[in-house]
Amino acid sequence: MSLTAEDLIRYLRDELNVEDQIDAGTELFSTGILDSVAMMNIIGFVEEKAAVEVRPADVTLDNFDTVQRIVDYAREQA
Repeated sequence: MSLTAEDLIRYLRDELNVEDQIDAGTELFSTGILDSVAMMNIIGFVEEKAAVEVRPADVTLDNFDTVQRIVDYAREQA
């Protein structure tokens, strides 16, 4: 399976109820749009959708602060 930016944005809107305008480059955590509870949900979604295992050491802003970074991370792990 693969994860796309559209999949993740849809998940953020539908499952995490994000109402802010977001695109692939929107900073999600460093701007406070999302919190650590949302991070746990996103990790579960990424693992399921992309069929990868997210290692705790990989959960950084470099890998998870934007939709594009998350998609890129999942693609690199596959």
